[in-house]
Amino acid sequence: MRILTSETQEKVGQTVELMGWVATRRDHGKLIFLDLRDRSGIIQMVVTPKSPAYETASTLRSEWVISVKGEIKARPEAMVNKDIKTGTVEISVSEIEVLNPSVNPPFPLETDGHDIGEENRLKYRYLDLRRPRLQYNIKLRSQFVQKVREYLFSQGFTEIETPYFTSTTPEGSRDFVVPSRMYPGQFFALPQSPQQYKQLLMVGGFERYFQMARCFRDEDLRADRGFEHTQVDVEISFVKREDVMEIIEGMMTTVVEAMGKTIRQKPFPRFTYAEAMAKYGADKFDMRTEEEKAKGILAFAWVTDFPFFERTKEAPPAGGWTFTHNPFSMPAPEHLEWHLKGEQIEKIITQQYDLVCNGFEVGGGSIRAHKPEILKATFKTMGYSEEQIQKEFGHMLEAFSFGAPPHGGIALGIERLIMILTGESYLREVQAFPQTAKGHPSVMNAPTPISAERLKEYGLKLDEKPKAK
Repeated sequence: MRILTSETQEKVGQTVELMGWVATRRDHGKLIFLDLRDRSGIIQMVVTPKSPAYETASTLRSEWVISVKGEIKARPEAMVNKDIKTGTVEISVSEIEVLNPSVNPPFPLETDGHDIGEENRLKYRYLDLRRPRLQYNIKLRSQFVQKVREYLFSQGFTEIETPYFTSTTPEGSRDFVVPSRMYPGQFFALPQSPQQYKQLLMVGGFERYFQMARCFRDEDLRADRGFEHTQVDVEISFVKREDVMEIIEGMMTTVVEAMGKTIRQKPFPRFTYAEAMAKYGADKFDMRTEEEKAKGILAFAWVTDFPFFERTKEAPPAGGWTFTHNPFSMPAPEHLEWHLKGEQIEKIITQQYDLVCNGFEVGGGSIRAHKPEILKATFKTMGYSEEQIQKEFGHMLEAFSFGAPPHGGIALGIERLIMILTGESYLREVQAFPQTAKGHPSVMNAPTPISAERLKEYGLKLDEKPKAK
């Protein structure tokens, strides 16, 4: 049976079969050396002129997919390759079967890939992913998610999926919308987050919920932000702010230390928003020294006591108020009366908490408004009419009238966390198929125009012919 390259060191003297890709081929006189790559690593193979596989080996090229049979032999101490895990052994090849040849790749795959243009890398992302660096990044992401799941299950959480086809909700970004064929001229919105559904799950009595939630936001792209991302989404009933922060701090400590990372300070230091702005000039900051940065130390910190509202871009009287983080938040207890009366708006503090790490915001959450009158007061402050409130949030107000428990939660961005854990500078380096800087998906050609027949099905009509960008 086929074994992996990582299993060869325990099988010295045995004849085995391996399958994978030809990473390199080197001809040294009459000897042919092959580096075979599979999902677990790379191993060197030697083909001598006496081997029945010699003629086939001489035809091989990089990235050909092959099956190899041969004996595992220990390499002499002076020839051990310390750069790879299997550097103490090699395969003396007796058989080679070509499973699939490959045309020449459009770029080298043995480098880290940083010197190759983004557009070309993402066009051939399925090749780019063969790099050991990206293999490591994607596998680390998987390990992180697994450990988060294990921790949350150990704390009594239930994993529940929420819908992608939903209605618009204010999250601070534009929605991606999906036209409905069954209801021509009407649209679903892809969720910017599962905010309303996870609160409704609290009304439903689940008390401790989580999911690895896909979120979609039509916003300007940058190095640490894309159209879609995945977050560890958590909501808990019968908690106060300190309870949520304690659970999440325990989760992050357990997970990242299990992955071999070092945390700068435990418990995580805490700053109010005012303290963070006074000390660092920002509410996301990096507390590490240059030496700690070089060692990959993780500097987590909490930021709390944010202003609930801020002025919109338009100046008064045309301008009004908008939320700074989340409209479903609960004001600080001492400011609840102001909130309900719409007074001292600029002074109202919300029970919001952000988790920052190494200069990035990696998570944000709050204790939620769980009574109809509190949520309604938020939207009144933001200038919503009674009719608008009922139309857009009547379902939430009604749900809260059926005995909604006090609750709070948080969402942590998986891509940003993995970017920090791997020391990468761009989200695309920890996503299998990210968008390009221009907003196009990897490999696929999108967005594209749709036919007149499809537009008619959806009850849509374009004002003018779309222009390609």
